[in-house]
Amino acid sequence: MPTPYVIHVLFGLFIGLSASQSALASCAPWLKHDLKQLHSGIPLDLCAATAGKPLLLVNTASHCGFTNQFGDLEELHQEYKDQDLVIIGFPSNAFNQAAINEEEAAKICLFNFGVTFLMSQTIEVKGDNAHPIFQHLIQQKGKPSWNFSKYLVDRNGVVVERYNPWTSPTSRSLTRDIETLL
Repeated sequence: MPTPYVIHVLFGLFIGLSASQSALASCAPWLKHDLKQLHSGIPLDLCAATAGKPLLLVNTASHCGFTNQFGDLEELHQEYKDQDLVIIGFPSNAFNQAAINEEEAAKICLFNFGVTFLMSQTIEVKGDNAHPIFQHLIQQKGKPSWNFSKYLVDRNGVVVERYNPWTSPTSRSLTRDIETLL
């Protein structure tokens, strides 16, 4: 039986290899970025992974009081992945609670919580050095207030809502909003 990490890596390869030109053409311009998946050299083509799909984008950290939300995010992923919801975690040390390196972060989210949704390499999510994806999210709905701030994006790339870290990924308010986008 493959480990969650192996499944995560294989899923990433599938996403990268299944991109079509039409998917790239329908990608929201602010999502036209290539990153690497967490603790791997495997590319994460955000256009291929997200084109025409509703998204939940989350800034994450491995040593935070909200770290248990990885389990809730995985539950949400399992519930809605077949309806095209894409969840992407963006590890960051914006609030000084990240793992010491990506290997440790991968162990925490992949092994401790069984995460199979997409996780990117570590990026900046606030301030002058924020990654362009988070610059766009901040411009649309405000900066992350802490780790596990969540941004809901519709199929056309419109940022619909930002949820604070205290909002559980499986809360009725968030799942209701997701279901309206599906």
